[in-house]
Amino acid sequence: MPVLCIALLFNAEIIAIEYELSNISYFLRGSAQEAFRFLAKTVVERTPAGNRAKIEQDANVAHVYIQQNTLACVLIADASYPTRSAHAVITKLLNDFESSVPRSSYSSGGQISYPQLKQLLVQVQNPANADPFLRVQRELDETKIVLHKTMESLLQRGEKLDDLVARSDQLSSQSKMFYKTAKQTNTCCYY
Repeated sequence: MPVLCIALLFNAEIIAIEYELSNISYFLRGSAQEAFRFLAKTVVERTPAGNRAKIEQDANVAHVYIQQNTLACVLIADASYPTRSAHAVITKLLNDFESSVPRSSYSSGGQISYPQLKQLLVQVQNPANADPFLRVQRELDETKIVLHKTMESLLQRGEKLDDLVARSDQLSSQSKMFYKTAKQTNTCCYY
């Protein structure tokens, strides 16, 4: 479930972009970068401000959010990347970017250096790192599996206990029969 590209745009112009293209052939990486840049710009130009969108293109999906101030973020991932996680990443990135970078540094145009973007791109390759709800859901699923195994083992133990009780009852009845037979045999010998 790799995230292939994260881009920050202002007025539909790219101000910061990072790629993770290790799964793409070396000879196709330049073309992929061009395609991702074009997709990011086009999606931002066609999406109204204040909206979120999800655009499918071949095996990839572009998740976009454009704020009212025209600051936008585009996350391009493969189709299996969860939408909830993608939008959580976008929201976090936009909030962090606005709080750490003054508007004057990017409103004039051109690209800026934002090293946290590369770090974030590496972190969010696993969707559970991006969305705390997804992490909690995974932990709940693991707990459910453990609980089911525990219940199964308890039921198996219960069956084994039932078998032991049945054997104990059988042994008790056999010992009573042995006692009666032995008592009858002994009474015959005393006369």
